[in-house]
Amino acid sequence: MAKAVKDKERKVTVNVCVSEINWRLLCNMTHRDNAGSVCSLKFQTLLVALSPELLFLGAGVQLHNNGYDGLLIAINPQVPEDQNLIPNIKEMITESSSYLFNATKRRVFFRNVKILIPATWKAKNYSKVKQESYEKANVIVTDWYGTHGDDPYTLQYTGCGKEGKHIYFTPHFLLNDDLTAGYGSRGKVFVCEWAHLRWGVFDEYNNEKPFYINGQSQITVTRCSSDITGMFVCEKGPCPQENCIISNFQEGHMFIYNSTQNSTALIMFMQSLSSVVEFCNASIHNQEAPNLQNQMWSLRSTWDVISGSADFNHSFSVDRTELPLAPTFSLVRAREKVVCLVLDVSSKMAEADRLLKLQEAEFYLMQIVEIHTFVGIASFNSKREIRAHLHQINNDDDRKLLVSYLPATVSAEAESSICSGLKKGFEVVEKLNGRAYGSVMILVTSGKDELISNCLHTVLSSGSTIHTIALGASAAENLEELSYLIGGLKFFVQDKNSNSMIDAFSRISSGTRDLCQQHIQLGSVGENVKPYHQLKNMTVGSSVGNDTTFLVTWQTRCPPDIVLLDPNGRKYYTNNFIINRALQTARLWIPGTDPGLWTYTLNNTHHSLQALRVIVIFRASCSAVPPATVEAFMEGDSTHFPCPRMIYAIARKGFCPILNATVTAKIEPEMADPVTLKLFDGGAGANVIKNDGIYSRYFFSFAVNGRYSLKVHVNHSPSVSTLAHSTPGSHAMYMPGYIANGNIQMNAPQKSMGRSEEEKWGFSLISSGGSFYVLGVPAGPHPDAFPPSKIIDLEAMNVEEEVTLSETAPGGDFDQGQANSYEIRMSKSLWNIQNDFNNAILVNTSKLNPQQAGTKEIFTFSPKLFVNGPEHRPDRKTQESHRIYVAIQAIDKNSLKSAVSNIAQASLLISPDSASVLARDCVSLKAVLTAMGLIGTICLTVVVTHCILNRKKREFPGGVVA
Repeated sequence: MAKAVKDKERKVTVNVCVSEINWRLLCNMTHRDNAGSVCSLKFQTLLVALSPELLFLGAGVQLHNNGYDGLLIAINPQVPEDQNLIPNIKEMITESSSYLFNATKRRVFFRNVKILIPATWKAKNYSKVKQESYEKANVIVTDWYGTHGDDPYTLQYTGCGKEGKHIYFTPHFLLNDDLTAGYGSRGKVFVCEWAHLRWGVFDEYNNEKPFYINGQSQITVTRCSSDITGMFVCEKGPCPQENCIISNFQEGHMFIYNSTQNSTALIMFMQSLSSVVEFCNASIHNQEAPNLQNQMWSLRSTWDVISGSADFNHSFSVDRTELPLAPTFSLVRAREKVVCLVLDVSSKMAEADRLLKLQEAEFYLMQIVEIHTFVGIASFNSKREIRAHLHQINNDDDRKLLVSYLPATVSAEAESSICSGLKKGFEVVEKLNGRAYGSVMILVTSGKDELISNCLHTVLSSGSTIHTIALGASAAENLEELSYLIGGLKFFVQDKNSNSMIDAFSRISSGTRDLCQQHIQLGSVGENVKPYHQLKNMTVGSSVGNDTTFLVTWQTRCPPDIVLLDPNGRKYYTNNFIINRALQTARLWIPGTDPGLWTYTLNNTHHSLQALRVIVIFRASCSAVPPATVEAFMEGDSTHFPCPRMIYAIARKGFCPILNATVTAKIEPEMADPVTLKLFDGGAGANVIKNDGIYSRYFFSFAVNGRYSLKVHVNHSPSVSTLAHSTPGSHAMYMPGYIANGNIQMNAPQKSMGRSEEEKWGFSLISSGGSFYVLGVPAGPHPDAFPPSKIIDLEAMNVEEEVTLSETAPGGDFDQGQANSYEIRMSKSLWNIQNDFNNAILVNTSKLNPQQAGTKEIFTFSPKLFVNGPEHRPDRKTQESHRIYVAIQAIDKNSLKSAVSNIAQASLLISPDSASVLARDCVSLKAVLTAMGLIGTICLTVVVTHCILNRKKREFPGGVVA
């Protein structure tokens, strides 16, 4: 039975996107089952026993009996209240449900939808939130200063076949009916974006390469399918296709499509046409088009991908003829912000200065938690206690009062009952409204507890979001499962001097994503400073802030000498800081700060070495300039050696991607040295799309078993292009116009997109990426288990009779180091290169030496010897065009191979002279071979005859042979 299950799991990978390494996917599916230490058997058994309703609370969108349940749409607090917005959202989803049902051949539709109303809107007859929050939303309605136009778009970061992060709509798109002329109906647009988000397919157009030369050597439009009709339009009107040269196309040159088309399968290309009702399938798919769908999915059609997804493996076509019922909508309004600190005070907290780290919650209460938040405090060991009932923060006195309730000592009991602590926390928050719905628990513990599973039902049914902070290596192994199940954050703080505790608190917010209320971390620095030496550093704020806070910590009895210089030249000294000698902290709050460079110096006046630390946060003002932000996270909550993890950092200003930044990840294991890793946004290796502001990298340098923490630093130098020119991610196509009855009808031009800016000051940002768990790391030297990463940006360009390939070099181990060699193969058959790569024609790569990972590589070869055979009879008067397909594998020094790259293609033009010479050479070769064959046959006949005669003479000596 177990073998059958494993075989079924492996079979599922056949349909997984070709851009993912099947070896890595198998790791995810099989090693998770072996990771018994991550989740106890009792814990897993209890999950199965829970009701589907409880599991659904933190599970996101679920497909059940062909219907999607749990779709969450959140409205940003900065969006003004509009009475038409909610009805228009409902209309969009209702239309999309029936449209999706038919487009998927009666397979799926939307059943239950929730819309999260911001607390900034007036209270009406809305339901109260449970565990719904802005960060957990599938769809976000926001218009952060309109920097990206009205393009609906989907943020995809994990590659094809994987679910994206969010779909974004602007209020203007949802309220302005005039935009439907260019985008089509909102329901169709939503289906297009849903395919991006849910099934990981990509756009079938390409704004950067709107034209290409097809296999017939004709200029054609990047489109799918290729039979879509229209007209080339140049600056002065229509232009003949033969007079349009790709290299000469400038702004104003475009291709305008006919409003009436015969093709109906264009959802991922031109959803705006009324005739479009299906996804592009294999029979009409344009495999030549240089679009992202072809690149990422190796020329597979969108319907081929969608129909092979997990959703379709677990659903069947509905036999009934009627459409499914319209979706049901629930309107839930964000309630008062309610937070409870649930703090471990067992004797374990007395070890390794953990109590001092626990008391760093003072910084969270004084500086980070938003104004008007209700905050309570509970503590636990084997018992539980309410230390502070809910108290609303309206001023600094309220904050100081809450700080006074933080634990100053720990108990003598080593036992920790996490369930008892959580239940007491629920008791605290329930006194406000009778339920814990929408509240936030921040659980800090270092104790072991084998009975966490006993309160799982209570946790899931509470409606509260739980963020966990594990202090030291002794914390319960399955602690993070509480956060994972309900979408909370999880952090790990080591038993050493670091800023990890405050970094964790800085990452935790109320979940409203109101940037005018939340703090942004600009700096987090710590060093061991010798006696009478200095810690000098700088940090940069990129926008105007309502307040900026500097926190300095030390280890000795007295604080260091502090000198701080602000962007305007004003100096602050130690006596300007608020000193807390018990907590060994000094804090300076500066209201109304300007952007620019801050420099600080800490002088260690003590006679011994000590760790000095500085944390800088600021709160952005609600001005016309959005702040720069970074969000760091890791794919998955645990892994088993040798399966890698992917690190991500989304750097944005408002919603515009930040380009050309230096992004560095610091990964710290429990009992080993930290690892520093530079992240990239180059569209190679772990990075899916170039210049989308999502920086990423593989991480596989596992030193030990246990917890690992992640922190990301972003630095951007001044006078460097910062913002992207276009909307990030995948997005529905806007049609500039149509041709109707022979007349060109242009739509209104799109709202301007994000533009490049020069940062006068640059900026720096810090973000904690939480923690993850690693198991199965072998002792001693590790075997080489990491192949090169798959090449995903292979391109081919033909120049005369040669093909030039370009790609970004992978590493010897995923996207790090240097590969040992390449294996390039080509074929005139797409099927052969897709399904039988090892038997395709091998290209000589003896002169191609792999470079360091991330380097752009170029290689030229001549395929003309392979595209013509002796049976080919070229026309001597014309050039011959041949379509060839090329793919590449990287090989490391231990012969581990990467997955086969994306498939590149080129149209090779063979001149009549070279073709005739080649044909003549082939005929001559055939003649030579034929002559040699005849000669060999004659010789063989003579030898055989001679042998037979000699044998008969020996048998009949002196006789006559009859």
